[in-house]
Amino acid sequence: MAIVWFIVRRLLAMLVLLFVISFLVFSLLYLAPGSAIDVLLKNVPRTPETVGALTAKYHLDEPFITQYWIWLRGALRLDFGESIQTTLPVTGEILARLPVTVFLALYAFVIEMAIGLVVGVLAALRQRTLADRGLVALTVVGLSTPAFVSGVFLLYVFSAALGWFPAFGAGEGFLDRLWHLTLPAFSLAIVGSAFVVKHVRAAVLAVLDQDYVTFARARGLSRSKVLFQYVLRNAMIPILGVSAMVLAFLLIGAVFIEVTFSINGMGSLVVKAANSQDLPMIQGVAIFIALIVMGFNLLADLAYLAADPRVRNRTLA
Repeated sequence: MAIVWFIVRRLLAMLVLLFVISFLVFSLLYLAPGSAIDVLLKNVPRTPETVGALTAKYHLDEPFITQYWIWLRGALRLDFGESIQTTLPVTGEILARLPVTVFLALYAFVIEMAIGLVVGVLAALRQRTLADRGLVALTVVGLSTPAFVSGVFLLYVFSAALGWFPAFGAGEGFLDRLWHLTLPAFSLAIVGSAFVVKHVRAAVLAVLDQDYVTFARARGLSRSKVLFQYVLRNAMIPILGVSAMVLAFLLIGAVFIEVTFSINGMGSLVVKAANSQDLPMIQGVAIFIALIVMGFNLLADLAYLAADPRVRNRTLA
């Protein structure tokens, strides 16, 4: 029963946060330069008929709070209106491109966590050695390299020069998509893996100093058994807390790296919407991304509770 109440509390907190985000997102229409009519008209000739039609469609003659309430009721049904640029439903365009972006983010997450865990554990086990210093130096370089810079480098080497991977597109089917999105996923994972290495190294070093690890070694247990049953098992607990932050970063980063690799996902949708000031599309994308990020955070919290009985007992008490 306690876990159910915890989930309910988290969902209520998410609803409050989503309400605040929705209010800020809706306000973009009025924060943009010019009047709301100017933003919605774009290059369409300004005539009394078009102004009247837009005023009626977006309820611009109503008070701001009334307009927001009408928009919010539609947003709760995932109805964000029509794109100014294409006149197609915003939700339909987002749902058509969202799977590619989510696939890319999850692919990069798997690569990032694999690299981060392996390198972080090796650095911790070789503490204060040349290998440790070299791996830590690489993490500094990785953290300092923007994803689009590493993307251009990987694109030139492995696509243009060697021809091992496609230069653009997302592919069709699971295996083809996996092949097409390998370079973009590695581009995203480079920065994040350096962040994961830093936390994994710190978590493993903290566990290695614990008494139960010393006792396990004194009992004559093999090095691999101590590592997997005692060190990694306990070091993974704080790493789970970092995973939600990593996944959220990758989801947002995927939107931007898609432009480098000409992937027809949420990235190109956001760029086109921003260039054309397509506010209904920007509003819809912002709400969808917020929903996904908050959902990932909730899953990470539940995994954290499942992994650490101490946190579970303290949180659910």
